Amino acid sequence: MKLFIISGLSGSGKSTVLHVLEDMGFFCIDNLPIGLLTNFAAQMVSTPENFYELAAVGIDARNRNEELLRFPAILSGLRSAELHCEVVFLDAEDNILIKRFSETRRKHPLTNENVSLAEAIKSERLMLDPISREADLYLQTSHTNLHQLRDLIKDRLTKSATKKISLLFLSFGYKHGLPIDADIVFDVRCLPNPYWIAHLREYTGKDQPIIEFLEGQPIVEDMFTDLKEFADRWIPRIVDADRTYLTIAIGCTGGHHRSVYLVEKLTNYFKEKYEVIARHRELQ
Repeated sequence: MKLFIISGLSGSGKSTVLHVLEDMGFFCIDNLPIGLLTNFAAQMVSTPENFYELAAVGIDARNRNEELLRFPAILSGLRSAELHCEVVFLDAEDNILIKRFSETRRKHPLTNENVSLAEAIKSERLMLDPISREADLYLQTSHTNLHQLRDLIKDRLTKSATKKISLLFLSFGYKHGLPIDADIVFDVRCLPNPYWIAHLREYTGKDQPIIEFLEGQPIVEDMFTDLKEFADRWIPRIVDADRTYLTIAIGCTGGHHRSVYLVEKLTNYFKEKYEVIARHRELQ
């Protein structure tokens, strides 16, 4: 049996994740008091005939602060041979969260006549720190819309539910900022840049003109070989350490050409060995 604990900042997509999991057949409960987690898990294990094989509970800052501080100890007690427990934490940049609340006109659960939205977000981030530190999967949703988040959850948690590592190769552009939810980041800005060739600029690393250009550069093949050998050597060690999720980010300047090409090539190479997802942040 498997229990997912879904948490995160208000406005980061926690409710969306729970809805997706419910559609996938999970038994879901939102806003479960942390103090009831142990009893809920014990009931899952002791009466499996009354539960789904997969369950998910939402926990957020509506819990009392003293309960949130107890979360690491409670989580440690939950994990057992009978019950596999994972924590998924969603986050977003403060300005993005403020924009989302402004657009939806929703009230943040911690705001009142004396607490502004910005202050509430800051306070919530501190309150949820004990949970975010325990996250098996940390998702940064600042650059992810509703439909992309749904697809990402379906891909990553479905693969996790099968007890296989969920390996995500992510391309990005440095000029748009680092992906803070990446586990490993590689910089490929040293490679020849198709952007500076006028007739190639409009294409991406998934298009044949860019593929042919980069395949004609020996240094690009050297980079791919090094990345492949690094991953071949260390992914098995990460799996042995009981990791369920791994995000490897490849970055170039704009996130359209070199990083996209290498992510596609790495995905094709590793898909025979692992459950692999390719995602291109700047092409979404």
